[in-house]
Amino acid sequence: MARKKENDYFSMFTQGVACSCRAAEMLQESIAQYEPQALEQRITAMHEIEHAGDSVRHELIRRLHKEFITPIEREDIVQIATSIDDLTDAIEDVLLSFYMYNVREMRPDAVDFVKVISRCCEALGDAVEEFRDFRRSDRLRDKIVEINRLEEDGDAIYTAAMHKLYAGTGDAALLLGWTIVYDRLEKCCDCCEDIADAIESVVLKNS
Repeated sequence: MARKKENDYFSMFTQGVACSCRAAEMLQESIAQYEPQALEQRITAMHEIEHAGDSVRHELIRRLHKEFITPIEREDIVQIATSIDDLTDAIEDVLLSFYMYNVREMRPDAVDFVKVISRCCEALGDAVEEFRDFRRSDRLRDKIVEINRLEEDGDAIYTAAMHKLYAGTGDAALLLGWTIVYDRLEKCCDCCEDIADAIESVVLKNS
């Protein structure tokens, strides 16, 4: 009798991160030539990407419920899948915040922040691809370090941007809106680091 083929969770991690990368690309396109009147249409398109990411996670969990033996611990599979889904959600939340807080003009440091987020998602995609062979890979560690470095770049932009914001205006509505935007931008980088940390934890537990 042929052995049942195990589910390819690593491939599903890659699919999930691909959704995050598409979301980051859309966010970058949305602010490169910022048009507030186009936000509703872009939000609809972004939600479709977020829904695709949700579908990947739901399918992964469905398969996990039916499988007895997994390539890594079940809890780690769930944590990584959930963290990837959280990343896509966080990117969507940035775009939503532009609409919710009626952002009329884009700030240059937000453009720089989104560029870092895009690079962080790309680096995460590389790391997840390498994760499949984590027991033999001699490159995965460097990819995790790169994600951590980019997260630190995001922290630096966040600190400088918040200082400039509060030093430059007394408009309460503007301060509130942009404070939330910057917090959500920082959360995107933090989500990338959370995934990298979860992958690193798997490597350590299985080394």
